Amino acid sequence: MNDFLTVRFRLACLVPATAMAIVLSSVRTQAQDIYNPILLPPSGEISDTLTEEDIPTGQGGFARDYLVDLQDGDQITIDVTSESFDTIVSLMTPDGLIVSENDDGPDGSTNSLLFTRINSSGTYTVRVRAFGETGYGPFGLKVTRLRPVAGQ
Repeated sequence: MNDFLTVRFRLACLVPATAMAIVLSSVRTQAQDIYNPILLPPSGEISDTLTEEDIPTGQGGFARDYLVDLQDGDQITIDVTSESFDTIVSLMTPDGLIVSENDDGPDGSTNSLLFTRINSSGTYTVRVRAFGETGYGPFGLKVTRLRPVAGQ
């Protein structure tokens, strides 16, 4: 009779533990499905659309993330243009720290243009979002590595 109780006790512990492992695995998979930054093509340029299905910013708007591999010493520009919304662009380190951010470009438009020098090699995140709570629509994103002028 003790063997029967032992088996029953083990089953009583094993079944909930197995169910918990399955649930946690499912939650982890769903979280990975929710956040999938987009790898920028080798050209560094993409046309895309910011929608209400993108990443909530916590400030009422939405954001879209892109991954780009950058090297120590790279000097880059990031240009975001949209006729549908006031753009904001942020560059984040592999650890998620903001390196640089821009709201309005130097031309007085609501497009974004930032210049920065990379101090550490890695996969960086370029985040495109709208200024304000309701901006979304089509936009263009271009990341350009600047080259030194010959002879200098």
